Amino acid sequence: MTTKKINRRGFLKTSSMLGMGAALGLSAVPYSMQSQTRKPAILGGKRSFNGTWHGWPVFGTPEEQELLKVLHSGQWCRLGSPTAPRFEDDFRKMTGSGHALATSSGTTALYTMLGALDIGPGDEVILPPYTFIATYNVIVQNYALPIFVDTDIESFQIDASKIESAITSRTRALMPVHIGGSPFDVDAVMGVASRYNLPVIEDACQAHFAEWKGKKVGNFGLGGAFSFQASKNLNSGEGGAIITNSEDFYNKCYSFHHQGQGSDAASLEPGSGTRGSNLRMTEFQAAILLAQMTRIPEQIRQRSDNAAYLTELLSEIPGIKPAKLYEGTTRSAYHLYMFRYDKEAFAGMDRNKFIRALNAEGVSCSTGYTSLPKEAYVQNLSKNKHYLKIYGERGMKQWQEQISCPVNDKLCDEALWFTQTMLLGDRKNMDMIADAIRKISREAKAISDKL
Repeated sequence: MTTKKINRRGFLKTSSMLGMGAALGLSAVPYSMQSQTRKPAILGGKRSFNGTWHGWPVFGTPEEQELLKVLHSGQWCRLGSPTAPRFEDDFRKMTGSGHALATSSGTTALYTMLGALDIGPGDEVILPPYTFIATYNVIVQNYALPIFVDTDIESFQIDASKIESAITSRTRALMPVHIGGSPFDVDAVMGVASRYNLPVIEDACQAHFAEWKGKKVGNFGLGGAFSFQASKNLNSGEGGAIITNSEDFYNKCYSFHHQGQGSDAASLEPGSGTRGSNLRMTEFQAAILLAQMTRIPEQIRQRSDNAAYLTELLSEIPGIKPAKLYEGTTRSAYHLYMFRYDKEAFAGMDRNKFIRALNAEGVSCSTGYTSLPKEAYVQNLSKNKHYLKIYGERGMKQWQEQISCPVNDKLCDEALWFTQTMLLGDRKNMDMIADAIRKISREAKAISDKL
């Protein structure tokens, strides 16, 4: 571990503040200095955080009023009712898109777009391996082949430099993910898509109002999907939305999510518009979202400010590596605060022991996703009877051999997450997180030996 140089003025200032801490109590000393004099909680010291993290969801009178309005109207289905269209219009304006379509979930938003593209057996769709299982599921629901492209370990996002080599004559779409709420390398991905004339479906389910060069994500590809599941930054328990700047694609999506019906369904070209389902949002979900959107601007500011400050603090701790934001990122949604843990900088203490020590400090974190290509659920696709009929035993064996993503495997061994609600606290909460990690870092060997 390197030691920072300190000049005379800095030394006197530090000595003075430590002296004050002895006389007045540690609370007079900045957290960065307190951690140098206190034992980790796992070794019998006091916890860094004794408060309560921000609750979720945040709700009150606006949500109640919107829900009661729908309840008493008796119009609970979106068909011919005003609330879902109101939400769609507001969401369209807030994302700066040409069209917005409300759906029953983020998963069905993705599924609708693949249906509108008529993705099916024999087609391939490119996706990252570091994502929620839904990104994979919507591809296999259409009996297409999911083609994994490895991760950029520094950003947690798809490695755009590896997409081109994964494209074949059967590739029908790219479906990159703005994971954790941070934009993937939009310019690089769109450059590849443009060269091969491939549609891009942006999985922005965690990235509400994130921006790339000042433009909201979801607006760069043919369409973008958002989720309003209970953990999301914009939340109605369940729900989703599609945004697009293509009227033709919007019409196809509307038809698919409405049982293949709709005023524009008949105008679709032959061969499309022949499949569909009921994937509509309810009026109650839309009502909650209308109220929740009034809270979003302030919550975005809080998460952004706290995440930037926390990154400054954690970047100074050896072995803690906050996820990189690409240069074009002008705003991350910070649905997750993601970072990597290098155990070698913590005396070889494994990640689970680090988590136990951090939990003892009152700071919760999780290991995040496992590596999708290695999961039995995904591996077993090669034995699926329908896939064997479509692609043959040899084709599915080749697919299984090609889905290895070694960089992603390494990331999944190192990754840690804080949830978005932890970023809704104040700056002192961020100090407490960093303080806890500093204490653990200093006493890593003792902690590891004890656990």
